[in-house]
Amino acid sequence: MTGTLPGIRFIAIDDNPLDLLFITEFSKAFPFLIHCGTYQSALEGFEAQQYIKPDLVFLDIEMPQISGIDLLRKIREDVSMAVFITSHPEFALEGFELSALDYILKPLTEERFAQAARRIREYWEMKQKSQAYEVLFEKDILTIKEGHNHVRLAQRDIIYLEAMQDYTKIVTPNKNYMTLSSLTYFMEQLPADRFLRVHRSYAVSVGQIKELRYSELLCNNTIIPVGKTYRSAIAKLRFS
Repeated sequence: MTGTLPGIRFIAIDDNPLDLLFITEFSKAFPFLIHCGTYQSALEGFEAQQYIKPDLVFLDIEMPQISGIDLLRKIREDVSMAVFITSHPEFALEGFELSALDYILKPLTEERFAQAARRIREYWEMKQKSQAYEVLFEKDILTIKEGHNHVRLAQRDIIYLEAMQDYTKIVTPNKNYMTLSSLTYFMEQLPADRFLRVHRSYAVSVGQIKELRYSELLCNNTIIPVGKTYRSAIAKLRFS
C-alpha cells in the first residue's frame, strides 16, 4: 500500500473455479487489495460475508440457488463496494441500480481487472476523507467545497463526469474533483445543450467530444463508453 490508504478486504464469489483463480492472481498486483477468501456458491459467499465483513465483493451473476443480483440485495447495506464479473451483459442495468461500482464482462483480463482496481482504489480513497465534498451550481460556474477551501470551476473546463455510487467525479484538464452528488443530480442542474449523458456512469461536455463512434466516443484524450440506451442521443449529434 502507498500512503495511508487502508487495505481493502475482499472476497470473490463465482461457481467457476477458473474465474476465481483469475481474480486471486490478478489482485496480487495491487497490494491494497487484501484477499480474504473465494467461494464457489452464493450461499457459501453469503455466510462468509457475514463473519468476514469485507469491504469489497467480486461476484458472478448466474449461480445455482441464488443469483449474484439477489445476493447483493441481501448484503448491500453491509458492503461498501461490489463488482460484478459475469458473462451476461443484460443484467448490467440491475447491477448499477444496486450501486455496483463496476460491471465486468467475462472473460476477465488482466487489463480489465487493473481498470477496475484503479476505480476501486479511487472510490476507497475518497470514502476515507473526513470531509465530504459539496458542490454549488451557479450560472456557468460550479463552486466545489474541499474541506475549508472553495474552488470555483467554469463549466467550460469540464471534460466529463463519472458516477461513483453516491459521488460524482468531475474531470478537467488540470485536476479531478470528487463531489457528494449523484450524476443524475448533476444532469438536472447542468445545461442540457452543453452536457450529455452517454452511459449510466458517464456524462460528457458536448464541446469536448473529439470523435463519435457507435459504442464509445473520444472526449479530449479519454475514451468514454456509450451505453445502448444512450446511443440514439449520440446519433443525433452526428447530424446536428
